[in-house]
Amino acid sequence: MKVILPVAGTGTRLRPFTLSLPKCLLPIAGKALIEHIIESYSSLSVSEQIFIIGYKGELVEDFIRQRNFANAHTVRQRNPQGLGEAISLCLPFLSDDEPVLIILGDTLFDADLSFLKNEKENVLMTREVENPKRFGVAVTDSTGHVTKLVEKPETFVSNEALVGIYYITDVAALRKSLTRLIKEDIRTRNEYQLTEALQMMVDAGSKFRTAPIRSWLDCGTAETFLETNAKILSEKPEVNRVFQGSKIIPPCHIDESATIRNSVVGPNVSVGPEVVIENSKVENSVISEHTLLVDSEISHSIFGGESEVRGFKGSLLLGDHSKVISGVL
Repeated sequence: MKVILPVAGTGTRLRPFTLSLPKCLLPIAGKALIEHIIESYSSLSVSEQIFIIGYKGELVEDFIRQRNFANAHTVRQRNPQGLGEAISLCLPFLSDDEPVLIILGDTLFDADLSFLKNEKENVLMTREVENPKRFGVAVTDSTGHVTKLVEKPETFVSNEALVGIYYITDVAALRKSLTRLIKEDIRTRNEYQLTEALQMMVDAGSKFRTAPIRSWLDCGTAETFLETNAKILSEKPEVNRVFQGSKIIPPCHIDESATIRNSVVGPNVSVGPEVVIENSKVENSVISEHTLLVDSEISHSIFGGESEVRGFKGSLLLGDHSKVISGVL
């Protein structure tokens, strides 16, 4: 099996954090977002991982080298024109006799993908949603096979939303559909859509079924990013370290190199490498590496790396290298 991870997006809704990092490398619950995704298919036998990079792609390349991922390489999407175009760039690296798993690299999920080890059909992972008008949805027949894919339907046709996980066994048909999509310049909202290519496959006779995920964890805004951080932390073991004059309220992630003195940290706090927290209270926050937090009370905040906050009470959304210094509490 080959895995394709599109991570070329700019993550504009998460600025200022994505001004210095691509969204897939943002820290969440102690790991980069993309690391959580890679772990989701760790039970599968993967021959190659293809990262589609674009915005700040050199940082993704550095990340891959540092982590020494096996059989991984990048494909650059220089002029992004939709997910269909992005996947088409990977066609030279795909084999018609080897299935491919496509996972969008900017959204987390809770799903057991181990069933794909023995899966023979094409599979679209889905999640039932209350408002399907916001999503692309899959319409299925009485046998459970997909008959139609509809992008943001105005009238109800299905509540099975596509979650950005696509398992393709019929790679030859995918190749044919994507090639036609680009060659005939078939666009929706001025972009080449992967769902359009999948619909071509369905129309040509390829069989798709749907499979549910347990939960869908949005990371698109600061608010949902913090909610997802809390969700992942809730499944982690408690921190067993003792910090000088401090109390840790689970769930939390605290990097081994972090220093905490005379503070209360938690619940739902992720503390990155080389962070120093002194005489402060922090909850529901993500604090990136090399940040200094002193004499403050912080909640529902995200701090970029190498930031400094002193004497502040409230919520902050800080990019890298930011500094906030207020009067003493």
